Amino acid sequence: MKDKNGKELSFIEVIRRIIIRAQNILLEFGVFLLHFIGAIPIHHFRRMCYRFAGVKIGQGSTIHMGTVFYDPSNIIIGKDTIIGEKAVLDGREKIIIGDHVDIASEVMIYNSEHNIESEEFKAIIAPVTIEDYVFIGPRAIILPGVKIGKGAVVGAGAVVTKDVPPFAIVGGIPAKNIGERRFKTPNYKLGRARWFR
Repeated sequence: MKDKNGKELSFIEVIRRIIIRAQNILLEFGVFLLHFIGAIPIHHFRRMCYRFAGVKIGQGSTIHMGTVFYDPSNIIIGKDTIIGEKAVLDGREKIIIGDHVDIASEVMIYNSEHNIESEEFKAIIAPVTIEDYVFIGPRAIILPGVKIGKGAVVGAGAVVTKDVPPFAIVGGIPAKNIGERRFKTPNYKLGRARWFR
């Protein structure tokens, strides 16, 4: 038997590929089901299902409707954090989101992208870390390997390709430093869950 590039495969390699393919199909089916769950307008039910699927969600955190997951088992969300409507959380590698983080609607957090210099167009995978008290504005995009420091602000529509220092304010494509938060000791709470969002 040969692979898609014409390389001869041993019996063991064939079995290994069959197992990997079966695992991927099961994962894809689980993600498909989570799309439907994301449309149910009952926050507590969705959160329960997301936890069952493997997302680690801290106390008091909210995931609004329409959130898309690519692999829920690699996603860790701290306490009192809000994920806005229609966010994308990649999860093919670790995504670690801290406490009291406010992620607005339609934010996309990716930790896998294609290497355009690879002859086989292979994936580059790197974890994303978002520390406590970060605010990410609507439709921002966070790319693989990025760490966003405590209290930082990412402006609406920004594309973050590099680490963001603590309390920095960044915006633009690619995101650049445009300011700094003056208040350096945040201790606020984001508030209660919206039950039907």
